[in-house]
This record gives sequence, structure tokens and C-alpha cells, in this order.
Amino acid sequence: MADNPAAHPTFTVRVVGQGRPVLLIPGLTCPGAVWDETVARYQSRYQCHVVSLSGFGGVAPAADGSPASFLPAVRDQLLAYINTQKLDRPAIIGHSLGGFMGLWLSTTRPNAVGPLVILDSLPFLPAIQNPNLTAEAARPLAEGMRQQMKAAKMPMAQQRQMAASMVSDTARQSLVARWGQASDPASVAQAMYEMYTTDLRADLAAVRQPALVLGTWAAYKPYGATMASTRAIFATQYAKLPQHRIEMSEAGKHFLMYDDTAWFFKQTDAFLLANYAARK
Repeated sequence: MADNPAAHPTFTVRVVGQGRPVLLIPGLTCPGAVWDETVARYQSRYQCHVVSLSGFGGVAPAADGSPASFLPAVRDQLLAYINTQKLDRPAIIGHSLGGFMGLWLSTTRPNAVGPLVILDSLPFLPAIQNPNLTAEAARPLAEGMRQQMKAAKMPMAQQRQMAASMVSDTARQSLVARWGQASDPASVAQAMYEMYTTDLRADLAAVRQPALVLGTWAAYKPYGATMASTRAIFATQYAKLPQHRIEMSEAGKHFLMYDDTAWFFKQTDAFLLANYAARK
């Protein structure tokens, strides 16, 4: 069936390559172009469905401009896309918000998707420092962030400073900063609010597919974090996920597909080969 973009107004999809389907979902403020090198590697093995969320990285925001419920709509429309395109349990590679979305798809409809590759993402972001935090308790903080982010677009200098904390290469920092500057503040604010008020930790028990969780810690080293302490955070948050393996990058900041590319590909190649064998 041909794709009908009107059926999923919260995102666009670019399809590249041949083989079993893989959905690639980017993180906050990034368009699908963040996966260009990943697509170049995998398009000869897999059919890559590259998602760009509305309002991120220069993509036009959803028609209503300031969605009252953005990420739940993305989740439901992605599941509908998988169904209408007749994708047979596609593998998902998701970074940050994209990893969170991959988990949400799996907890919502466990039999709809295949193996998960989760890049530097957690099922409940606000609980990094306090594992006992609830979504309800996080709501006031999330609301304050939402109002602040909606009020004005972040200046470019601040975008660059933020990008430098998440990626090492200066050219990549500029790219990520430009994507942030080109993003719609209302869409970004709403997505962040919904991530901060949605706790998937208990729901992970419903997931039926294997998952590879790739974590990073280098960006937090100046603040006293170690690989062991950061890995412990991941282990706690993913405790209820039945089939998962956590691997920690030695060098990568948040954008580990940029900072630790060879390691990312080695981990992902082996995981997909073992858990997503080619079908004729």
C-alpha cells in the first residue's frame, strides 16, 4: 500500500533500501537526517524507514502548531503506519526520544514491532537522580520547562553550547545546533513535557522482543559520573525489560552514533544479525 502522509501528520517517512524493514527514529529537535550514515550502512541489508517528527530540525510542525498531545499521537500513528504498510515486525533503532518511542511502541503493542536498538535513552528520564520519582511528582517541573521552552526560541549561542555537551566533533555540534535552531519551540516543549510525565518502567514487563540498550557516560564524567555509576542507572531503569542487554560506550557523548560510530555499528550489526535474520 502506498504511504499516505495525511494519515500521520505528526511525522514524515523516507524509505531507502531493500530487505526486512527497520524504523529509525531520531531524538529531540533532530530530523531523520541524523541517521544518514546509519542508513548508508544498512540500506543494502534492510529497508530503512527514516522518520522525521513534525516540528523538529526544520520539518514543518503539525497543523495545529501547538499539539495538546504530541507523542501519544506519534506513537499511535507509527503503529498505524506499520499496519498500513504491512511491515512485518520491523526492527527499531531509536536515539534519545526515538529510543523512548521505540519502547512505547513495544509496550503498547508488543507483537507489532521487532528487536529494539535503544541509543542513550531511558524509560523515565526524570528519575535519573531519584529512582522513586513518579510521573505525577515530576509534573510541576515538566510544566515549568514546557512554559519556558515555549516562550522563546533558544539563541544560537546557547544551542551551540548545548550541542557541545552532547557531541564531540565540532562540525557535528554545528549541525545539531542548526537543527535545534530550526525546530518549532511549541513542538519541542510539548514533546519534552510528555517525556517527563510518562513513566514506562513498569510497562517494560510487557515487551516481547529482545533489546540492545547502548548507554553513554563520557559527557557526565566532569560531574563525577563513572561508567559503573551510569550503567547502574540504566540497569535500574531497565530492570523489568525481559530480554535486554546493556552496553556502555567508552567515548560517546549523547550522540554516540557520531562520537563512537565504529562501536555503535559493531554492536548493532551483531545484535541485528543474531535477532533479525533475513527473510525471503
